[in-house]
Amino acid sequence: MNVLFATSEAYPLAKTGGLGDVSGQLPRSLQAQGARIRLITPGYRGVLDNVSKTTVIADLLIDDYAIEIHESTLPGSRVKVWVVVCPELYDRDGGPYQDASGDDWPDNAQRFAIFDKAVCEIAQGRTGITWPVDIVHCHDWQTGLIPALLKQEPQYPATLFTIHNLAYQGLFPYQTFLDLGLPDAYWSHEALEFHGQMSFMKGGLVFADRINTVSPHYAEEIKSREFGCGLEGLLQHRASALTGILNGIDPREWNPSTDPHLKATYTKRSLSDKALNKQPLQYLFDLPQDPDCLVVSMVSRLTHQKGVDVIVDALAELLDLPLQLMILGTGDRRLEQGLQSAASAHPTRLGVKIAYNESWAHLLIGGSDAFMMPSRFEPCGLTQLYSLRYGTVPIVRNVGGLADTVIDATPKSLNQAMATGVIIDDDTPAALVTAIKKVIALYQDKPVWQKLQLNGMRQEFSWAASAREYLQLYRELI
Repeated sequence: MNVLFATSEAYPLAKTGGLGDVSGQLPRSLQAQGARIRLITPGYRGVLDNVSKTTVIADLLIDDYAIEIHESTLPGSRVKVWVVVCPELYDRDGGPYQDASGDDWPDNAQRFAIFDKAVCEIAQGRTGITWPVDIVHCHDWQTGLIPALLKQEPQYPATLFTIHNLAYQGLFPYQTFLDLGLPDAYWSHEALEFHGQMSFMKGGLVFADRINTVSPHYAEEIKSREFGCGLEGLLQHRASALTGILNGIDPREWNPSTDPHLKATYTKRSLSDKALNKQPLQYLFDLPQDPDCLVVSMVSRLTHQKGVDVIVDALAELLDLPLQLMILGTGDRRLEQGLQSAASAHPTRLGVKIAYNESWAHLLIGGSDAFMMPSRFEPCGLTQLYSLRYGTVPIVRNVGGLADTVIDATPKSLNQAMATGVIIDDDTPAALVTAIKKVIALYQDKPVWQKLQLNGMRQEFSWAASAREYLQLYRELI
């Protein structure tokens, strides 16, 4: 089967979060298991510089925009990449969705509508590219118009729409709907209209043949009012077409036995060597170098979704406990300032770096004892999977993919050698403090703590398993 994999970002060409990781890894596993894949993505500034020699395989004119389709390969793989090149729309300083100041590009609707239209032209075989498309696999709101546009055609390939985060819906005013020249019939609550605005996300949810999310638990959650972001009714209506497939991780990039970012590599058999990473980590965050102190870390976007405000509100109690906290990330400026102020007031207990650095992230996960994810919702989550692989005990909310991947340390699960982490019961400071106190007690019992670590390291979250489930979905679509 020929699968056109449409995404607004793919690592290492472009990445702002989990979508980039998924789009950079899943096509490789799909291809390894027999699918014929073409990954298609916008040509942001620097994308063409990061691929090998390119060939122009098509020229298009869409809504007066001159577009070229360049073919290359995804770095480090044999997956062919088609880059939609339109300098007027994509060749800019800043990121895929925002400028250098962190503000959304004012023409994002136009940028991704043109991308979606280009994908549809290729899918319909109207570009001169002789590669018949059986399935178009779309990802998040930026590709939401593709299933809607294809349904206007007399014949079209099957469509799968993957939700990576329902909270980001691609909402724009009615005037934008008019400016994009979409069919009048689509301005309806049964199509793209959402409380007086146009929703790219609804294009995928309403018109795709199948829908999936990036974890089974999240697929159930988004049918509820608490997690449905106003779309729960539609998702209940389409429940028979909705499934959840857990994301995987790259075992080569995230491997404690070979990780070049660690000061000391280790395996399950040499787990004691993990402790050799704690001292350089404490040095990096300018905290006292105490090998016996419990180190709890966090690498995250600093946002309300990730529960960072709960951490800020709990710091007064947390920093009275026998531990060190280390936090790496960027995000909401108010939360950044709250963490920085607390770090200044508690220089021996809390280390904060307002940045993102891949090497530091690896050292944090490899050198800390426990990893904190008090997310209010988490479609899948990847850092808890990295933590498990590194023997770093995750402390998580029981939501989304966290619920699918972390088993709470209870007397029963510990006796059955199943426990892999600690669950936070609620999104309150009190619940977070209670969970951390439980972690402290477990940490002080070294045999139990080591069992927790080894249980986590034995878990298997490979992309190969995820790819098998996607291939089954593809077969059902065809």
